[in-house]
Amino acid sequence: MGRIGRPHGVRGLVHLVSYTDPPEAIFGYATLTDDAGRTLRLSRAGGAAELLARIDGIADRDAAARLTNAALYVERASLPEPEPEAFYHADLLGLAVEDSAGLPLGRVTEVHDHGAGVSLEISRDGAAPLLLPFTRAAVPVVDVAGGRIVVEPPTEIIVPQAPEQAA
Repeated sequence: MGRIGRPHGVRGLVHLVSYTDPPEAIFGYATLTDDAGRTLRLSRAGGAAELLARIDGIADRDAAARLTNAALYVERASLPEPEPEAFYHADLLGLAVEDSAGLPLGRVTEVHDHGAGVSLEISRDGAAPLLLPFTRAAVPVVDVAGGRIVVEPPTEIIVPQAPEQAA
């Protein structure tokens, strides 16, 4: 849902990086969980051009600094259902991956989003992981209910076969 940024001031306020739309929507969730599994309650603490937050139980700069860069999560059940043709990254993890001929390639193990576009990391038995762009051209079928995706790797990506498939 977001990430805790640097401390602000000496009374435990923090800057927030929100991945919600709009960014202020992050304050609409009653509780969030961080990387360490701690439950955090956030409230808006002002800031017109930036998101400043107060975290229950955090009262000084040192405590706020210890939370810097902590990722913020919410329970999946708290999220609205995605619109058609939209997916939560978490829903893609573990899906079986096959090519357009139906040959199994592996499973989605990571979804990377570094700002230039989303990519899927596919783990494969006996072969190096495969990294594919998550575009309609490269991933024409996403069947979350069926537990699979179909991929058409771009011609620039050579998909080496696992040793047992090459035989």
